[in-house]
Amino acid sequence: MKVILKADVKGTGKKGDVIEVSDGFAKNYLFKKGLAEIATSGGINEIHQRKSADAFHHAENVKALKELAARLNDTGVTVPIRAGENGKVFGSVTTAHIAAALKEEGFEVDKKRITLKEPIKNVGTFEAEVRFMEGVASKIKVNVVAL
Repeated sequence: MKVILKADVKGTGKKGDVIEVSDGFAKNYLFKKGLAEIATSGGINEIHQRKSADAFHHAENVKALKELAARLNDTGVTVPIRAGENGKVFGSVTTAHIAAALKEEGFEVDKKRITLKEPIKNVGTFEAEVRFMEGVASKIKVNVVAL
């Protein structure tokens, strides 16, 4: 019996898959738990349309992230922070500080997307990387100045 899965079923398939299962498994488990429905031509067409729409939206999202990464590449931000006379920062500059500085420049970047090679504990210019997704990243310059 062909069924369309409404949810992920371990060992059987993922949501939206059209699979062939035994009649007993479908009737006694999948249908009773609401995990699947009978595969009709209309349901199969709907699944194909949804998958193509999801692929289109994913491609649009990747395109937008690549454009943002290109605009952000080699951008410099200034992070003012309290520091001692010798240039040593009280605490360290975090990714939250960098995200706030990027927001002031007009870039909405989540602090979890920013990675630092080592903690920034001195005044100066450092490099950070913003990873939007696999294969889409940009490097930014972080200029730390004392208040």
